[in-house]
Amino acid sequence: MTSLPNPTPGAKKLGLVIDLDTCVGCHACATNCKEWNTSGHMAPLPDQHPYSAAQEGVWFNRVHAYEAGDGDEGRTVHFPRSCLHCETPACVTVCPTGASYKRAEDGIVLVNTDMCIGCQLCAWACPYGARELDEDQGVMKKCTLCVDRIYNETIPEERRVPACVSTCPANARHFGDLGDPN
Repeated sequence: MTSLPNPTPGAKKLGLVIDLDTCVGCHACATNCKEWNTSGHMAPLPDQHPYSAAQEGVWFNRVHAYEAGDGDEGRTVHFPRSCLHCETPACVTVCPTGASYKRAEDGIVLVNTDMCIGCQLCAWACPYGARELDEDQGVMKKCTLCVDRIYNETIPEERRVPACVSTCPANARHFGDLGDPN
């Protein structure tokens, strides 16, 4: 099994914060994520039956709706389901090949598809259901936190955020160093 890197003193811990009270369930985050990543770091992201109701294929971000409460106290909660780049990611520790790994410099959890055998142990271990099997390539894929976007110096600095954050019309998604109080 794969071990986690030792924490680097002063290293960033990049991540997302999603305000579930603000999310309106519009799926803009999922759509923009799919658009960016179809030609990005983990490309391609295949679709099977793209016009079906089930969104079959590889999606790094899915939005689910749940009813919470009853009667006048009830409300719909929209729950975006994507990788949270965990502090101690179970998906990394169960990987038999080391294909799933966590970067020491920023805490981003990634998959090396050249090493992945598609066993799906990482999907089984992930408590958020954030791992996707690319059936065309036979490998696991997941949210990269748009690593090819957030470090891209050809993009203006204020726009170097994950695609899901850049498109959220309700500003429910926030990105940054989770260790930075600002």
